[in-house]
Amino acid sequence: MTSRILIHSGTLITFGAPCQVLEGQALLIEDGRIARIAPREAIPGPFDRELDATGQVVMPGLVNAHMHFYSTLVRGLGKAAPSANFQEVLDNLWWRLDRKLSLDDVEMSARIILLDAIRKGTTTLVDHHASPFAVTGSLDRIATAVKDSGVRACLCYEVSDRDGEAIIQEGLEENAAFARRCTQEQDPHLRALFGLHAAFTLSDRTLERAGALGREVGVGFHVHTAEAASDVAVNLQKYGATPAARLHAHGLLGPGSIAAHAVHVSDADMDLLAATDTFVAHNPQSNLNNAVGIADLVKLNARGVRVGLGTDAMTVNMLEEVRVAMWAQHLRQDNPTCAFMDVANALFVRNPEQATRLWGFPLGTLTEGAAADVILVDYHAPTPLNGNTVLGHLIFGLSQATVDTTICAGRVLMAGKRLSIAVDEAALAARSRELATRLWERF
Repeated sequence: MTSRILIHSGTLITFGAPCQVLEGQALLIEDGRIARIAPREAIPGPFDRELDATGQVVMPGLVNAHMHFYSTLVRGLGKAAPSANFQEVLDNLWWRLDRKLSLDDVEMSARIILLDAIRKGTTTLVDHHASPFAVTGSLDRIATAVKDSGVRACLCYEVSDRDGEAIIQEGLEENAAFARRCTQEQDPHLRALFGLHAAFTLSDRTLERAGALGREVGVGFHVHTAEAASDVAVNLQKYGATPAARLHAHGLLGPGSIAAHAVHVSDADMDLLAATDTFVAHNPQSNLNNAVGIADLVKLNARGVRVGLGTDAMTVNMLEEVRVAMWAQHLRQDNPTCAFMDVANALFVRNPEQATRLWGFPLGTLTEGAAADVILVDYHAPTPLNGNTVLGHLIFGLSQATVDTTICAGRVLMAGKRLSIAVDEAALAARSRELATRLWERF
């Protein structure tokens, strides 16, 4: 791996708060970290590689806070019955699909989508996996795809009661085994959370077992929370508590945990999420697609909840997702000028903060000492680009631009819009089509 890379002649955007624009600065990468940001003439050589970023913006690799790699092979599948509500979407599509996945399908799904992530400049992904009849070893297979791609991923297995006791136990053990692996290896590309589907598919007994095991292996939890109104209704009817309240009662909320969606959380739920410092991953495209509603980012932020941005597998293009988040909030608030900072901070501040918590070293920012996860984007600013205008450029301009170069942990994964990693894309796609065909036949 190249140990010393100099990126020069571009415009640097740091992310974070405040998001800064740095002109006339070069960026030195040494052994996977950003070693220095300074004028080019102030950084002595020699360099193993120099990247000329003239006409480009240099910014951190993007973070996706909630993803499902396993959904990749569903692209184009037309066999699912029409669904009138979210529960039918689960019954007719996703729960039918995940029961038919093999370990080969699981690994291929990750391999294919991770190449797209590289092209879109997304270098860190927090995944949530389910394959109830191919549980054991599934996270290791995904991890192999992650390592081969060169990006970073935090993995977990989705425990649920819906397929019976044996599969519950297998899911618990899969989470624990992978968490122990991550603790032992300390691989900078891999991290673990303890995965749970959603409170409405989990008994108190399963939540208690998961909580105890997750704490034993020292990781937080990743769980769908109040995604649809039906999740709340089932929990209130069967357990007399909201999803967030049940998760809290079993010790599953906290600064290392991710509550995905939070569309139908009450004021009390929001206060609970804020008090426990639980991270909420907002997924606007998925929520709109499934017609479950739009999370109230304005109120969540006002009540002190940390809200970031995921895609729920609708895309790996985070700059596409942040735009949809903006339009969705305008509709949700019935106000076309609100929520700009709520949405911008979700991707450019909160996602890097959460990734940094999960990995234990700075991610998602261009600062000295941070991980060298860097992307170069083709962009000639047509209006002034500075600290006052940068977020507008990111959302309305850079989101439509092309990623030219993607670097993760100091390794160049794509340059000049061509992948640099060892992969035969045509052969991989051909094998993926074979697996998808068989999967669709089983489906």
